[in-house]
Order: sequence, then structure tokens, then C-alpha cells
Amino acid sequence: MNVIAVDDEELALRDLTRSLEKVWPGCELHGFSSSKRALDHAEGHPVDVALIDIRMPGMDGLELAKRLKDAQPGAHIIFVTSYEEYAIDAFAVHATGYLLKPVDLNDLKRELTFVYEQSRRTSPGSTSPSRVRVQTFNGFDIFVDGKPLAFKRSKTKELLALLIDRRGARVTTREACAVLWEDAPYSPSQSSYFRSLVTDLRSTLASVDAGEIVVKQRDSLAIDPSLIDCDVYHFLEGDPIAINSYKGTYLPSYSWAEFSLSRIEPSRK
Repeated sequence: MNVIAVDDEELALRDLTRSLEKVWPGCELHGFSSSKRALDHAEGHPVDVALIDIRMPGMDGLELAKRLKDAQPGAHIIFVTSYEEYAIDAFAVHATGYLLKPVDLNDLKRELTFVYEQSRRTSPGSTSPSRVRVQTFNGFDIFVDGKPLAFKRSKTKELLALLIDRRGARVTTREACAVLWEDAPYSPSQSSYFRSLVTDLRSTLASVDAGEIVVKQRDSLAIDPSLIDCDVYHFLEGDPIAINSYKGTYLPSYSWAEFSLSRIEPSRK
């Protein structure tokens, strides 16, 4: 996301940009103390979100917002001001949000999360939401058309969790068995039981017309990440909604998931 912050008061601009860096560390951020410089930038660079003070000398924030919208109709405008009385004027120029100074981090996070979600839904390259949603933070569950999917065997559900964790990488029978039964040596009986889990997984998914999310080849399985809406995938892509939802717990029921935490929390490496 390309973000600009505009405020003629240097201290206020510095505070706002610092808050933005905390709440949305992955954004491309530019700060301007002049409406003219902000507009010059917007005429040559993409702007997804503009956080604008209203009372500024010369071109005020309301005029800047109108001209930004002319230059980039898809830009989201969030006014950041000390004055409540401008709210009606602000929304007359189709502002997305209105924050009062001093800006509260939670309020800023809420506004940016809303903007991000709106942009993701309406961007030209966006696709319709997946029928299959997977939750890996604070527990593991899979939902199809909004309904939780039930499994006959807990190991079948764990196998699916393992495939989700691998993010499309293929897992062989021997590799999967080594993870699912970490204390037991590989054996023909274990291999046979694993094949029954695969059959159970595929039939469970097929029962809700979601069988295509698992790709099976001779001696390996993989998930198709493009067909699921998964919180950890969005997290790793820098999605602020997913980042804000992560509370330090990933696939907590499975001990093997501890080894994947280094991807989520680099400090654990």
C-alpha cells in the first residue's frame, strides 16, 4: 500500500508517520508538510491512502482531498484533525475516515484495516472470496461456505493442518508419517493407516465439493494455496488484518508446528 501523510505542523507529522510505521510497517510511506508537495507527489506516484490534516495554510485539507480524488479516484482519504466540526465537510468529499488528534493507535489501526479490506475486495485483480477458509491462529479450523468442517478422525484433521502448514510444498507418505507419529518408527502398518487417512481426508472434502484443495500425486500430497483463504498465508504476505489477528498462537494442538514459528516470529530462529 502507498500511503501519504500531510500536516503542516512538523511535530504532528512526525507523530503521525511514526504511528503509521507501527500500525502498518509494510506500507510505502511518504510524509509532506505542504499540500502542494503532496499533490505534486500524487500526480506522479500511486496513492492508496492519504491521511490529511484539514486546517493548513494555502490549500487546506478539504481542497487537497478534492484534488487528490480528481488525480486518483481510488485513493482513500482519512482526515486527521483537532476539530470535530469539519466532519460533515469531510464526508462530503467522500472521505473514508475521520480521526481526531492526538491519534489513538487502535483507532488508526481500525481505519487502515477497513481501508485495506475495501481495497482488497475492489482491486481490479481481486477474485471472489474462497469458499474454503482456514484458521491457524488461536486454534485450527476449516470452514466451507461459512460452516465448520467436521472430521471423523483427529489424525485426518492433523494431516490437513500439516498440508496447510507446508503452503503447497509436496509431502511424501514417509515425511508425513514422520511428522504425525514422531515417536514411532516407519512401518508397513503405519503406511497403511496413513493411506486410510488420505482416503478419509479426500472423501470429507469431496462431501462439501472442496476436494480440489488437495492435490494428490503418486506418493505425495499438497494443498493448493490459491483455493483457500488462510490467515497465516495472509500474515506472511503482510496483510494487516492477519497481522493484527495474530496473538502468538499458531496451530497450538500440534507440537510439530513449533518448528514453523520462525517464519511467523523471526526472533525465534
